[in-house]
Amino acid sequence: MALVEINFDGIVGPSHNYSGLSLGNLAATSNAGKVAYPRAAALQGLAKMRHNMALGLTQGFFLPLPRPNPAFLENVSFDETADPALQAMAWSASSMWTANAATVSPAPDTSDGRCHLTVANLVSMPHRSIEWPATLAQLRLAFANEDAFAVHGPVPGTFGDEGAANHMRMGKAHDAACTEIFVYGRPGGRFPARQHEQASRAIARRHGLHNALFIEQAPEAIAAGAFHNDVVAVANEHVLFCHEQAFADREGAYTAIRNAVPGAEIVEVPASAVSLEDAITSYLFNAQLVTLPSDGMALIVPSECQDNPAVWGWLETMLAGNGPIRQVLPVDVRQSMANGGGPACLRLRVVADPATVDQRFLLTEDKAAQIESVIADSWPESLPPQDIGRPETAAQVIRARELLLESLNLKDLG
Repeated sequence: MALVEINFDGIVGPSHNYSGLSLGNLAATSNAGKVAYPRAAALQGLAKMRHNMALGLTQGFFLPLPRPNPAFLENVSFDETADPALQAMAWSASSMWTANAATVSPAPDTSDGRCHLTVANLVSMPHRSIEWPATLAQLRLAFANEDAFAVHGPVPGTFGDEGAANHMRMGKAHDAACTEIFVYGRPGGRFPARQHEQASRAIARRHGLHNALFIEQAPEAIAAGAFHNDVVAVANEHVLFCHEQAFADREGAYTAIRNAVPGAEIVEVPASAVSLEDAITSYLFNAQLVTLPSDGMALIVPSECQDNPAVWGWLETMLAGNGPIRQVLPVDVRQSMANGGGPACLRLRVVADPATVDQRFLLTEDKAAQIESVIADSWPESLPPQDIGRPETAAQVIRARELLLESLNLKDLG
């Protein structure tokens, strides 16, 4: 069984909008009320997938969830007297950030030799807490092969879990046994700490992990707007790329990682070169750190990194050195970035044999052309705030998703 890393990107849904629902996500809240462009957003995400396929990487995708969500509106007894934010929650397209879909432990790391996935409960944010049932249904369809996968429901909502955005995996190679690193926050700061330590520990036990580390995220990083660990750190194989202020106990974290991962390399960006503010506004660390088939690692960053002199200058200095990251590749995901999600937010990493995955969820150039055609023809070109809740807009959003499911022979997702 040939295990490879598959990146499953979320297709940006036709109800993509800027409602500023995510407390602690500075991009989302600062852009609240602006006009969104769902068609452009989805096409940008698809272009990133094609970009990565062209690098020789295996690419998958997940479908947008059904929106608007009438069950949610019914459960909150929504009417004209209710807070309009409730309507926006029912329309949210935030499931496109599949880094929050689940926590994934590949087969080499687990006691039963299967890849385990636990869907994230996302209880910290109301608009995201309603996602997991439909996400779980999609995971159980994509990874239905029970010889290769075990797909679990969420941990209890008492403990907030936001999935792979707070989880890293380090070791010799993707197909080798690795150490899984869970990063959690402590409550009491300016913004909510979304990943609870007990949620992470429950998942590690559930997955039967051989080696796991639990590391606290720096409170100052969360307060600065790093609402997930993947805004200040990303790992790939033996390399950790992170900001100096990513972890509460910096030296303790590095020592634990070096002890657990032979040959670990830590590429730290000092605060004196790139401030937390610059790191967060550029999403320098919300990048895809990938191993290329031609050997060597590349960092796939949002194009906003080029717009920030401190960030781009540091990256150029890094490339001039002799470190493990040999290429920096910018991609345009500006519509997603304006809502607080960069290249890493848009993907869920699953190490598996592609033959064991439902092939309908694996991207080919022919499927990419199909998806592009449906998006170009049916996704709304723009979605201003006043259109949220309009029956004619809802009908367009619902029909657009139906057309995509029909095109990909995935109508069983409903």
